[in-house]
Amino acid sequence: MKNKILYYLVYTQYWIITWMKIIPFILRHGLYDTVRDLRRYPWLWIMLKVNRLLGKFGKGRSLRYQQAVSILVSGIVSGVTDMLGNIFFKPDRLIIHEDMVPPEIFKAMGLSTFMAELNGIMLPMIEPHAMEQYIDESENHGIPPDICSLPKSTMGLFLKGQTPPAKAMVTSNLPCDAGMNSYALIEQKLKLPTFRLDIPYHFKDERALNYFTGELRRMITWLEENTPGKMDWNLLRQICEERNRMVELEMELWDLARIRPAPIAGEAIWLAHMWFFNLFPGTRQATNIFRKILALGKQNLAQGISAVKNERFRALLWNPPLTHFIDLFNWAEHAYGVSLIMDSMTFNRLPFIDTATEETMLQGLALNIMNGPMARHTRGPAENYMDDIFYIHKQFDLDMLWVAGHIGCKNTQALNGILREKCREAGLPLLIIDYDLSDPRIVPREGIINQIDHFMENIMKTKRLDPKSKAV
Repeated sequence: MKNKILYYLVYTQYWIITWMKIIPFILRHGLYDTVRDLRRYPWLWIMLKVNRLLGKFGKGRSLRYQQAVSILVSGIVSGVTDMLGNIFFKPDRLIIHEDMVPPEIFKAMGLSTFMAELNGIMLPMIEPHAMEQYIDESENHGIPPDICSLPKSTMGLFLKGQTPPAKAMVTSNLPCDAGMNSYALIEQKLKLPTFRLDIPYHFKDERALNYFTGELRRMITWLEENTPGKMDWNLLRQICEERNRMVELEMELWDLARIRPAPIAGEAIWLAHMWFFNLFPGTRQATNIFRKILALGKQNLAQGISAVKNERFRALLWNPPLTHFIDLFNWAEHAYGVSLIMDSMTFNRLPFIDTATEETMLQGLALNIMNGPMARHTRGPAENYMDDIFYIHKQFDLDMLWVAGHIGCKNTQALNGILREKCREAGLPLLIIDYDLSDPRIVPREGIINQIDHFMENIMKTKRLDPKSKAV
């Protein structure tokens, strides 16, 4: 009873905090304009249901774990309202950018940003079926049904005309053929000036770094010619220094996660990285979120409290998370005592950005973009995909590898055979979950749970902690 009361107290606290951020934004925007934009961009209705994440991430978890993920949801709301503010209040400075091109340079140029893939990632977390209409729109337009559903979701959004007007668009040749080629259709639909960053296929040598640093300089010049933005190198230095502070805090968070049982886990690690490093790097707000999450983890450590009450197994999730079953690991914690310690979209071995000169800043940003999450694993030799897996396995003392086997990702599907052989050699239990990234009609959550049950019972030789446990 006490735990339930504490859960609802924290839930109510952050439910109120969320609306205290949304309501002032609506008042600033004006009631008439808000109603107009809710009709123009119907996906805003789903974003207004963001408090669902408080339940999905927080229900049944220990107090500080719930507080950590609730702080994260609050930060997500702040970020979305800031982004919408840029769309509605600064449309003359708005550019659209791909998710593989983070916004540090754009922010330093005084530009507003809209990440094209954001809805396809975020909306299914809140409402699992949110992207189905956009996927269908793309396929009805002639897009092949077997490609990744994230670019299909993104293209469908643009085909339906549910994206804000912008001055320009910046994209790249990452992360895959489907993602890269989707921008040909988007450019045709929007008829916007478009810049394409060219990232070398072999991206790990000095020649590639020098070339791509030049690409960033070429992009800056192009943006100054095609948008109102002007580069402020001092502002870029401030952004990079703040980003470095966030990296330092995250490394401490990873050190906590190495401890068994872990005092912090799950979304507090992976979603914090995915959200703030890709959408809001170099902001004090993002740094403060990491600082608060780290403090909660340290308090758990000092008192000998684990994030997961019954941590029996520690897992690595490889490939993008299951967006329409975003509470998967909350369920797994309660069903089997499986704690998600690290994921492929979070872990990296990149250095801090050297802010000494313009050139060193661009080189640091170039390294981060070339080594973008997911993309760095699926370009070049198979070692690029495999090496991090087995490094993380040893570094974080993991018991199993769960691969999100997204059927639309041809690159990773092709590597599964090699991965199975290497996992056998390393004695690492491997679960490949058949699913689709954005479309729950392919494999619903019940089908995903059945695959996990089969793996845990037959490979890990264990039963559910609670036979009646269900997804949150």
